[in-house]
Amino acid sequence: MTAAVPDLPDPLEAATQATRSLQGLSTELTARVPQLLEAMRSVGTGLELHSTLDRICETAAELAGSRYAAIGVVGEEGEGLSDFVTYGVDADVARRIGRRPDGHAGLLGALIREPRTIRLADLSADPRSAGFPPGHPPMRTFLGVPIRVQGEIFGNLYLAEKSDGGEFNDYDVHMVRVLATEAGIAIGNARLYEAARQRERWIDGSVAVTTALLSGGDADDALSVVAEQARRLADAAAGIVLLPAEEGGLEIVAVSSEPASPALGTVIPPESAVVGRLLEGEAVFVDDASTDPRMVSSRLAARYGPSMLLPLHSGGRVLGALATPRARGGRPFTEAERTLATQFASQAALALMMAEAQRDRERLAVYEDRDRIARDLHDLVIQRLFATGMMLESAQRRSVVPTVRDGVGKAVDELDVTIQEIRTAIFALQQGPAEAPSGLRTRVLREINMAAVPLGFKPAHRLLGAIDSAVGELTGRNLIAALREALSNAFRHAQATRIEVVVDAGVELPDGVVGVRLSVADDGVGIPEGGRRSGLRNLARRAESLGGSSWCEPGIGKDGGGTTVVWQAPL
Repeated sequence: MTAAVPDLPDPLEAATQATRSLQGLSTELTARVPQLLEAMRSVGTGLELHSTLDRICETAAELAGSRYAAIGVVGEEGEGLSDFVTYGVDADVARRIGRRPDGHAGLLGALIREPRTIRLADLSADPRSAGFPPGHPPMRTFLGVPIRVQGEIFGNLYLAEKSDGGEFNDYDVHMVRVLATEAGIAIGNARLYEAARQRERWIDGSVAVTTALLSGGDADDALSVVAEQARRLADAAAGIVLLPAEEGGLEIVAVSSEPASPALGTVIPPESAVVGRLLEGEAVFVDDASTDPRMVSSRLAARYGPSMLLPLHSGGRVLGALATPRARGGRPFTEAERTLATQFASQAALALMMAEAQRDRERLAVYEDRDRIARDLHDLVIQRLFATGMMLESAQRRSVVPTVRDGVGKAVDELDVTIQEIRTAIFALQQGPAEAPSGLRTRVLREINMAAVPLGFKPAHRLLGAIDSAVGELTGRNLIAALREALSNAFRHAQATRIEVVVDAGVELPDGVVGVRLSVADDGVGIPEGGRRSGLRNLARRAESLGGSSWCEPGIGKDGGGTTVVWQAPL
């Protein structure tokens, strides 16, 4: 269903009425009508809201012969200014002035409380004037006219300092009033256009998130897409995805920010009032995260200002939360932005549930396939290898040639080692995620043993240093994911016949701190020119989120053939 769009006044009709209202006035005012019409035409050009406001300021200043012009946009609650657009104040002067007026005091505040035309010969003589901040250019004469959009106060148009040194006269007042009427029409059109574009962007973002979550890729990468899209759409300083932590509360599992945030892995405790409301399915809107007492994680919240914290809930189930904070001093989120962000979070939660169900089905299919492979390995391959070993042992006993006996004995020993490795692989295939051992060393060996099945050979490995005790859980999880990605790339793309895995928990990183380094080297075909780099970017993103890095080097094939993937992070 298409929502009805309110009828907006026709600009030509408004201009005609304005012209008729000027009839009977002085010859001077009538002579300025062509200039007014040209100004109205200029104001009505274009649909982007902020450029429309800039154009109105410039046109009003030219029409009234004013050195300075500004538009103060009244906030949604009707108190204070949510935006302040200026003309005639260059960047250096604006920097010296510092913070823009908020409209809570002084003459600008009076115009918000009583939206009517005000003309002053001397600003400083008016009792409502609060003076100027240091660095502000001197201003004496002043003209303020309210701007209404569809009958509602949008803001005020301010003019200061006539260029000829005189005062604003009745002609200026009439002209600026007519221009303010046309400005209201142009602003109304621009706001409708901006709202339509904003909805379109959020819809496109929801589609991108749904596609990423249902693409069957890595779950962490899909959550990163949610964070990136939320940050972009909300024009926020960061996009943060939080999921329930094992010990209670919410854990930050994906962050999109510039520069990269070290907050990944931070757990917001369950006693936080914000966490409690989010887990109950309620949205939380914060005016200033750095000062709000509900934001218990002061280290994380100190850098942010206005924030939206939205539950990811669908079907009565809360899956986590999405946070989109803006920088300190940033503009507050509008009601429209809050509504669109809430809808985006609901769509993302639905896509998360669908992706989770899809992964459960795929996981079940994988487990069934792994059980079949394990049975085949146990019932067929091991039995045949065992029988072959028995035959070789019998042949060894009957042989009278020493070299043959030695050769057969070595073959039997190799068969015994092969049988043990196959049994290890069978154990890994039959082991579910819940049974995974906690030690990082064991998890690394498990990944290597599991990779041996599709590869057709077992990668060589070296594990150096106090891996289990020195490497933290968050770094360990990311290292395992990086190892899995590197082994998967070697299997799918490298056509390797030899792979070497090294995990060293005692390396010194470039900045002098101790870290852990993973290297996976192969003798394959190397990385082709123009080939996909998504896997390598995933490795780099994981490392950078921990303060580390990742890169590629020549492999262990002849003349440096193949690829060595290096991934490292501080301990």
